[in-house]
Amino acid sequence: MRLMGKRTKRLPAPLFDPFAKREAEKYTNPIPSREYILDYLKGCGHLVKRDELHQVLGLEADPEQQEALRRRLRAMERDGQIVLTRRAGYGLPDKMNLLRGRIIGHKDGFGFLVPDDGSDDLYLSARQMQCVFHGDRVLARVVGTDRRNRREGMIAEVLERNTPSLVGRFFSEKGVAFVVPSNTRIAQDILVGSEDQGEATSGQIVVVEITSYPSFRQQAIGRITEILGDHMAPGLEIEVAIRNYNIPHIWPDAVQAETMRFQEGVLPSEQARKDLLSLPFVTIDGADAKDFDDAVYCERQKKQWRLVVAIADVSHYVSPESELDKEAQARGNSVYFPSTVVPMLPEILSNELCSLKPKVNRLCLVCDMLISAKGDLKRFEFYPAVIHSRARLIYNEVAAWLHHKKCPSGYNDLLPHLNDLHTLYELLRQNRERGLGKD
Repeated sequence: MRLMGKRTKRLPAPLFDPFAKREAEKYTNPIPSREYILDYLKGCGHLVKRDELHQVLGLEADPEQQEALRRRLRAMERDGQIVLTRRAGYGLPDKMNLLRGRIIGHKDGFGFLVPDDGSDDLYLSARQMQCVFHGDRVLARVVGTDRRNRREGMIAEVLERNTPSLVGRFFSEKGVAFVVPSNTRIAQDILVGSEDQGEATSGQIVVVEITSYPSFRQQAIGRITEILGDHMAPGLEIEVAIRNYNIPHIWPDAVQAETMRFQEGVLPSEQARKDLLSLPFVTIDGADAKDFDDAVYCERQKKQWRLVVAIADVSHYVSPESELDKEAQARGNSVYFPSTVVPMLPEILSNELCSLKPKVNRLCLVCDMLISAKGDLKRFEFYPAVIHSRARLIYNEVAAWLHHKKCPSGYNDLLPHLNDLHTLYELLRQNRERGLGKD
């Protein structure tokens, strides 16, 4: 795309936008790419106002393109690619001696900027920390060194706020209401107006939504959205931790809608999988395990071993790019507390369909292996299957059964397979210690 408008001596970038084709494919009325705009700013020896960009980019006659440029420049500001100064001029952070990075707060009020470029942290005084929270992303300028000879910075612009709400203790004293954050890395109190206190009473632990972020001129202002309970109430520390660390714990409506289609048990259409229901699979975990997502079966076949390992087939229920998939990626993992868990997947999956509980059919992905008498892997096969775990076993119990060569009634048919499994384990362990065997 050849840029419309007159040539100018101030335009050091090429006349053709190298990414014009990409922009034309994405937009019906495209404007020059981010890369082109950055190239132009790099070649300038001055801050560039938007009117100048309209002229050099050939956008003077098209209000729609001018609005598109305004939005693009704003997005580039948020991403820290450019900076808009108070004089309404755009420039590049590196040319303005600015560093982009993340704020780390300290309980004593000061903080640090951890630069994205990997350079040494920038010390930020308590005064500078007044306008940001721990976790925010900012642009800061190096202004010298502190008494410990550390680089000291001054915040130039807040790029991204990362604390939409926080947990703290509510107080109301002499007509002034405020929340003291539980997170010690946030040193500022949050003011709460009388109309935004809800039913909270002084001393309670609450969740406060930030309605106005702090600046050098004013404190943060918030609105109480949830009352968690009285200070020091049993179990309250878990609720505080979940919110302090922004652990996702509420399922979006779209995710709940997707889970409505799941049913307990194996549907007839799923019986096309390989049927391993006759094999006495078991799960073996620690006594305090909460997840049962893998099961094993082993048997000796003359001079070799058949080992079958099954894991819950989550992919059968969670399709790529589905709402469930997006939410699971956002959560990343399940989070365990002493008395509760915040799961990565909804309960019908994490506690039911994708949990290899005993006495129920479950869909799995299986690795079916043949291992020689010397412990070498001779062949293996992966396939989808349906299994039926016979028992949920505990390591210490199984060890005792194997040692005494007997187990409680009801488990007698499992003992030969457990013996085979343990014998194969000893063989593979010895090979590993001697550096033998083929992986």
